[in-house]
Amino acid sequence: MKKQQILAIFLLTVLLTGLFSTTAFAETEEEQPFEEITVSAKAALLVDGETGQVLLAQDAHKELPPASITKCMTTLLVLKAIESGRLHLDDEITASQTAINLLTEDSSSANIKVGEKMTVEQLLYCVMVQSANEACYILAEAVSGSVDAFVAEMNAEAKRLGCENTHFINPCGLHDPEHYTSAWDIYLITKEAMKYSLFTTLAGTREYTLPPTNLSDKRVFHTTNSLMDSWRATGYLYSYARGVKTGHTSDAGYCLVSYAEKGGRSLYSVVLGAQKREDKIESFSETKRMFEWGFSSFRRTTVLEKTAPVAQVSVTLSRKTNYVALRPSEEVTVLLPCDVKPEDLKQEITLNAESVEAPITEGQPLGLITVSDSDGTVYATADLLALNDVPASQLLVAQHKVAVFFSHPIVKILAAVLAILIALGIIRHLRRRPKRYRGGQSYRTRRRDRRYHGKKR
Repeated sequence: MKKQQILAIFLLTVLLTGLFSTTAFAETEEEQPFEEITVSAKAALLVDGETGQVLLAQDAHKELPPASITKCMTTLLVLKAIESGRLHLDDEITASQTAINLLTEDSSSANIKVGEKMTVEQLLYCVMVQSANEACYILAEAVSGSVDAFVAEMNAEAKRLGCENTHFINPCGLHDPEHYTSAWDIYLITKEAMKYSLFTTLAGTREYTLPPTNLSDKRVFHTTNSLMDSWRATGYLYSYARGVKTGHTSDAGYCLVSYAEKGGRSLYSVVLGAQKREDKIESFSETKRMFEWGFSSFRRTTVLEKTAPVAQVSVTLSRKTNYVALRPSEEVTVLLPCDVKPEDLKQEITLNAESVEAPITEGQPLGLITVSDSDGTVYATADLLALNDVPASQLLVAQHKVAVFFSHPIVKILAAVLAILIALGIIRHLRRRPKRYRGGQSYRTRRRDRRYHGKKR
């Protein structure tokens, strides 16, 4: 019996050891040596979803046509209109003749007919899943009364979000020389839109069935994003992709803004102006490569700890201590290339003053810390706060106030004027006193003594 128990324990130990070893090996194998990459596109961007840290930027501020990625802004404005009460998801909208007339022959479409009735929610699925241009025009009229007014709101919202290289002409992305944006601005727009749960749902939908309407039978739409679904194109599936929107015109090339989640991390990517080479659509293949590189070449590392003192500053007017320790205002965790260790980074301390006067309260801001590498890449900045209270000496404070009072230029001038007046007063007083001669008699006394005091004998 004992031999069987011992054998069972031994086998269990071997099994657990094998599992832990396999897990450790898998994690080590996933982490790759850091190497810079170049993306085959006119512009590209890769940003960490949690910290906003830019991992890759390639002509990220260049003005380029975005094609149907424009529809992220269109959807964002519709969601904001719903949030403000201007629209409701179940509002039924009738497709107008003016909206349908704006369709061009090369437009992507959901085959919506004039007079067809659909809800706002159904139209949004047509926009984000099928990439239907007419759905954009219909929603634009519902939100703003006209397409032109809606486009004006698009540009205003872009400006509010800090987009500096964006100008829209239409709500769907049809090519126009004055319709442009940048990879960075697309990231800003998408990040804002992702705050809405419905947007993340729309962006991550692989297949949508549009129910029958008053003019059409049911329709089934498949996402245009081949990272999530292989219905339109095969060979690009990426299991960690969660959206977001494709775009393509002959002038814009192949464009894609995407979002991926893996191992507790998330990444935003933007590719603009990619090409199709040998039947390979590089907006998909390059985005997939960027995601794989971003997840495997960086690791999350704490570079600043909230409780750890990193510097000190001199303190005056206190008898308890002559310095106070400083700590970062927050714990800062960043993504570092796999070949960079925290000890390889340098910390630059900037104090508000060379010394500070007591009293000092715990948490009082007294400086700034910057963490960067040898190339000057800044990974973190944080305020430096006092680690503890430092009481003041009342006597030293009083002496200091007196010294400060008399060091003031006006006080110095008044003191000098007062000294001069006192000196002049003393001089004047001395001049008015009678002169004295030998014998202790003054000149006037001698004159009085020479006066006649009676008949001489």
